[in-house]
Amino acid sequence: MNSTKKAKTALISVFHKDGLAPIVKKLNELGVIIYSTGGTEKFIKELGINVIPVEDLTSYPSILGGRVKTLHPKVFGGILSRRENENDLSQLNEYNIPEIDIVIVDLYPFEKTVLSDATEQDIIEKIDIGGISLIRAAAKNFKDVICVSSMNQYDDFLEIMSNSNGETTLEERKNFAAKSFAISSHYDTAIFNYLNNSEITFRESFDTVSTLRYGENPHQKGYFFGDLDALFDKLHGKELSYNNLLDVDAAVNLINEFKNDTPTFAILKHNNACGLAQRDSLKQAYLDALAGDPTSAFGGVLISNREIDTDTASEIHKLFCEVVIAPSYTSEALEILKGKKNRIILIQKNIELPKNQYRTALNGVLYQEKDNKTDNASGITTATIKQPTTNELEDLFFASKICKHTKSNTIVLVKNKQLCASGTGQTSRVDALNQSITKATHFNFDLKGAVMASDAFFPFPDCVEIADKAGINAVIQPGGSIKDKLSIDYCNDHKMSMIFTGTRHFKH
Repeated sequence: MNSTKKAKTALISVFHKDGLAPIVKKLNELGVIIYSTGGTEKFIKELGINVIPVEDLTSYPSILGGRVKTLHPKVFGGILSRRENENDLSQLNEYNIPEIDIVIVDLYPFEKTVLSDATEQDIIEKIDIGGISLIRAAAKNFKDVICVSSMNQYDDFLEIMSNSNGETTLEERKNFAAKSFAISSHYDTAIFNYLNNSEITFRESFDTVSTLRYGENPHQKGYFFGDLDALFDKLHGKELSYNNLLDVDAAVNLINEFKNDTPTFAILKHNNACGLAQRDSLKQAYLDALAGDPTSAFGGVLISNREIDTDTASEIHKLFCEVVIAPSYTSEALEILKGKKNRIILIQKNIELPKNQYRTALNGVLYQEKDNKTDNASGITTATIKQPTTNELEDLFFASKICKHTKSNTIVLVKNKQLCASGTGQTSRVDALNQSITKATHFNFDLKGAVMASDAFFPFPDCVEIADKAGINAVIQPGGSIKDKLSIDYCNDHKMSMIFTGTRHFKH
């Protein structure tokens, strides 16, 4: 069997016409007979190129408002017929069905329509039926037919046609078939996720992939599936690495807690905040965030909830950092930050973040709703006799927001809306607290009057006792331990305030 096929006929039915004209002209130059329908047919005619309407082939008009155009045996028979099968060829001859060697389809933009303000009926009408059927049929019969299933493949296909005088190899056809089934599966997944509101199932598909320099370590391959351009404008610097992306994800989710607050600046390293502060000016917020741990800040990811100005950029430029993220930059600030050629500078766009999370585990996937609950005054109870002051309460909620985005077990210490230190990823809550106190002391923080946040309850009073001896006055924690009373009694005896949120914030 000859694996190289010379194309004699093509069926073209596309939504996007951009980039199609050179293909049509090349096919015409090669003597390929072109069939088409609707808007594509009109487009080809306007190029001055002969085209046969599909209606002339099928002897059926387009019906039901265009819902049925190509769904006919004379179309699908020509696509699915096996050129080496005598029975197939006999039936083509019997029913006067022409072989179709090329199928070019670009589907209705279902996902873009969903993201628009379109009505449900408009969205439903953008579920492509004929196009997806043509793709599947042509891809299935890749031994004889080449299927171009997206406008993103136009250039590659044109190159093949131009370089091979209209011939395709089996390898090329199989490659295009694989891409076709990727298109069709992604399309069906998008439709399912739009319609589904009751079935518990996991269906995710990403059409865009970026090859990373490597994975978590240089010996590991790494890829990112998703559209980063929808979330960021990249203004400067090298490509984001696997580890950069993990830190950027943590940074974006953390700063989202402070989205509408006064100027707030965070510095992250290995997915955890090593500095965070909120001040009247962004420059001061950055300086106080940096003071939280100037050692760990080296090589970190920096993020702001406000436009970065010249004064702030000048301070940032003194630090070696991998990534800087902000909603915007002044022109002077941007020029300063571009002073380091590899520094990645991103503008974060104002789009909604995903509401769910998933990760591989064992031989499957763990899937959950994101922890979208933020502790606030409406959901708390004061467990102690002493009430926290207004300033303490503000610091407690500030600390709780950081705690929620820090690896468990964690303890977070805050004073005057500045992260003093945190204990991160410890197997013991006592270890996390001791780590945070040691770190805060090392960087010369006075913890007298500071507050403490814990991501989970205290099973024993040891943590509040250690905190008290370090000078901490107020505590926020979920509560819920059968031994809560031990911690409450200690706080009452030592004039500490403690509030319960009723919500645990584990992060693994």
